[in-house]
Amino acid sequence: MSKQEKLTIEIVNKKAEYRYFLDETFETGIMLFGSEIKSIRRGAANLNDAYCYFHAGELYVKSMYVAEYKFASNQNHETRRPRKLLLKKSELRKLEKKVKERGYSIIPYRLYIGERGLAKLEIALARGKKSYDKRESIKEKDQKRDMARKNLF
Repeated sequence: MSKQEKLTIEIVNKKAEYRYFLDETFETGIMLFGSEIKSIRRGAANLNDAYCYFHAGELYVKSMYVAEYKFASNQNHETRRPRKLLLKKSELRKLEKKVKERGYSIIPYRLYIGERGLAKLEIALARGKKSYDKRESIKEKDQKRDMARKNLF
């Protein structure tokens, strides 16, 4: 495999668009151990139950699953440990201010390997959907699928 044919790793939280209105997204760095980045490069991660929270003015992601790296012997990591996110201070203040408002939360949306080989986490400032909003999302998705089918024939 040449340098141009880099393997693209992208892990997406598919349920996030269904459960939340995604108002604004931010690209963050994430502090990882060596065994964690190796597992992510193999695609062994999951964002389904993950959420972000503030602790002492810093943003952390909790319950993000990163599988143990089987070649790491006794130097392995915990699969669902809290991981610190790396953002600018101005972005952190903006997010913290929004989260204190009623109804906003921070959701990890996408985990990928950037151009320089570093793991990046895309987080979204989100508002929860009601059940009738979810039904509307399903209708829109079905209509798009039907239109795509009609265009094929």
